[in-house]
Amino acid sequence: MPNPARPATLKSMATALGVHVSTVSRVLNGDPAGVERAASAEVIERIRALAKELDYRPNTQASNLKLRKSEEICVLMPRITDLVMATIYDSIDSSAEQAGYLTFVSNTDDQPVRQMQRAEHALRRSVAGLIVADSHVGETQPLFELLTRKHIPYVLVSRQIAGQVASCSNDELGGWLAAEHLYNLGWRDVAILAGERHASTGADRTRGFTRYFREQGITLRPEWTLNGPFDSLTGHQQGEHLLGLNPRPQAFFAVNDFLAIGLMGAARDKGLLPGKDIAVVGFNDIALAHELTVPLTSVRLPLAEMGQQAVELLLKRIKGEAVESIVLTPQLQVRASSTVLPKPL
Repeated sequence: MPNPARPATLKSMATALGVHVSTVSRVLNGDPAGVERAASAEVIERIRALAKELDYRPNTQASNLKLRKSEEICVLMPRITDLVMATIYDSIDSSAEQAGYLTFVSNTDDQPVRQMQRAEHALRRSVAGLIVADSHVGETQPLFELLTRKHIPYVLVSRQIAGQVASCSNDELGGWLAAEHLYNLGWRDVAILAGERHASTGADRTRGFTRYFREQGITLRPEWTLNGPFDSLTGHQQGEHLLGLNPRPQAFFAVNDFLAIGLMGAARDKGLLPGKDIAVVGFNDIALAHELTVPLTSVRLPLAEMGQQAVELLLKRIKGEAVESIVLTPQLQVRASSTVLPKPL
């Protein structure tokens, strides 16, 4: 008999019953045609009785490896502590569950080396596919080359790269909408908190913003466009620098809300009030944006829909269907942080 101190396996049960391991596998893994060919009714009953007695549980990971399929989806996130990423992942997880799939998230810290390590781990689990939220523009793409070579379905979410299927937003349009809003209010001395250079989200939002001003005949000062991580600490530090200049910017576009919130904290420390002394526009329109003491004007993205569409695209790719990127439309939400009119310095 199998050792009761150890989990029962197909091999240990086959040895105990004096039958071939493939016979036990067919009986316990639901292959009716194979069972009828491989065993008598008496043997089938003995196998099932022993499995019940030992509380046998199939090793689904081993089965996945053998069958080269699973019902798991790996989601690569740059930082799962980011509220925007967490919102997208929550939608991905719910949508995948409704389709009969489980998801697990891997935090890459937005580093290509960690991205590849996490992806290779996922492949060892024979995942059904990957959703990638940490892609980098302007760099080689060894991950996508690996997945393509191994015929593993994948899609991008939030960020986008030319030639790759993605569920994303029209970030350039979002930047354009922010610029149009500030320009129409009369703001001309504008700074940009542009986020990470390698992220298409920040790059495209910055491009749309500067393009709008350029088409109005205004070239924004390049030294007033600052790159850095997408967090409130960076926003605060960059705000301190920009607000300490002479002359200084009068209006600010931050490519995500956390950069904008950090900037507003730096303004507070200098005795300046957004919506009175300076204008601030953020991006993503997180729930916190309209709860601030000075509600934040922000470009709203349908984050939950973005996650849902990413799952739908991936499931189609898993089925071998042709797909195209889904690009969602942003909307400007105007609040008190930006509606003040410019004042002479």
